[in-house]
Order: sequence, then C-alpha cells, then structure tokens
Amino acid sequence: MKIAVSGKGGVGKTTLSAMLASALAMKGGGVIAIDADPDANLAGALGISPDQEPTPIAELHELIAERTGSADNIGGFFKLNPRVDDIPDNYSRRVGGIRLLTIGGIAKGGGGCACPASALVKALLTHLIIGRDESVIMDMEAGIEHLGRATAQSMDALLIVVDGGNWSIRTALRVRQLGGQIGMTKIFAVANRIRTPDELERIRQGLQSVPLLGRLPYDDRFADAIIGVGEDGGLLPSEVLKDNLETIGEILSALESGISVS
Repeated sequence: MKIAVSGKGGVGKTTLSAMLASALAMKGGGVIAIDADPDANLAGALGISPDQEPTPIAELHELIAERTGSADNIGGFFKLNPRVDDIPDNYSRRVGGIRLLTIGGIAKGGGGCACPASALVKALLTHLIIGRDESVIMDMEAGIEHLGRATAQSMDALLIVVDGGNWSIRTALRVRQLGGQIGMTKIFAVANRIRTPDELERIRQGLQSVPLLGRLPYDDRFADAIIGVGEDGGLLPSEVLKDNLETIGEILSALESGISVS
C-alpha cells in the first residue's frame, strides 16, 4: 500500500504514520517510511535514537551534486531524472522490516523550488511510490507539496489526521482541495485524540464530504515510541500500539475495500 498522511501540525500525523508502518511490517511485508515533514519526528516514533537517525536527503549535498550533475554545470543546468534506485538501501535506517528515509527541509523561493535537491527528492519519491514493491507510508507536513501529479495519482490513499480543533478541520478541508487539484480521489480522514462521542460527531460534521475512516482515543502514551526492535531482531510493539492495533487494522482494511468503519 502507498499511503500519504497529512494534517495540521500537532494533530498526531507522525503517530499515525508510525502505527500504520508498524502494523504493515508486523504482517511480514517490507515497508518504507518516509518522513517528509521538515519538523522530522518519525524516527523517534519508530524507536530510533537521535544518534542513529538517517541523514536527511536534502542535506546530502555531495550526493545531490553528483547525481544531478549540479557540481560541474554551466548556467545552472542540472539533471531532472537523477539516479535514485540505490538511495532507499544505502541512506535509510532499518527498524525490523521498516526502512526509514528522512527528506529534510528544502528551501523554497518565489513560486517554488527548482533546484537540484528538489529534483532528487521528486525523482526519489516517484521511484518509491511507482517503482518499488514495498508498502510506503509518507508522513507529510500540512499540505501535499512533495507530491506531483504522477506520484499523487499512484498513491492508494491520502489520510488527513484531525483532532477536535477548528483549525485542524479547516486544514483537512484545504488538504482535500489540494489533493483533488492534482487528481487524488481516495482522500480520507482519521480522528485522533478523541475524548467523547460529541467531539467525534462535531469532527464528522465539520469534515463535510471527507469520509472518516476511523478514530483513535486520547492517550498520553502516543508521545512515546510506537515500536522498537527486540533482542531477537524482531519488531517489539509498544503497549499503546497493541491496544490500538485492531483499530489500525480496520483502517488499513477500509483503505483496501473502500468501506468506512467510523
């Protein structure tokens, strides 16, 4: 499955991304988890210590220069289709069956960034989403800036995480609009940090026509690592993941079948 996760900052995108990646990996499949949020936290949610986090792709300046040819160009020209097929294996960090790649922040100016780093990242995401067999979970910022039309249309779903805040719901509607503009048709929401049925109903009404696939309760334990690796090398789920694994499984099943479980 190829799933992008978006939403307003602080609503729990990273937690949901880690739980989805963990659930897929625990089934025995290979998973590539992509942290495409400049405020990168997915490594911590996957139990990776700060000294073991992968270097963000946007900061691999020598690699970017080599693959795009920007080091010896004249007049600012560079390759738009650099080689990227080896990057997932050589520049990721493994947690059991999960490979974590971190994109990092790419400076933007004017109407966007037409730069070597951006070209490499776009080529990499296209390769991961279209050219690889593993499941892909992409933790994004409050938008879809990293997705082009071709990659967006190849995603199985865009999941927008919302909580009870009005700004969270407004962001969800904006992300839905942006996704529709580049051809995404499978756009859903997941309610997070839900305390009461009334709060869930208010979110459902505020989302208008965005289908609500599932809900997760308020739980302080979501601030901790979701999964780690045991002494035998196998994935070691946290207690909060175990407690919510059935819900995550229902969300994944709903994405496969297109039936809402909310």
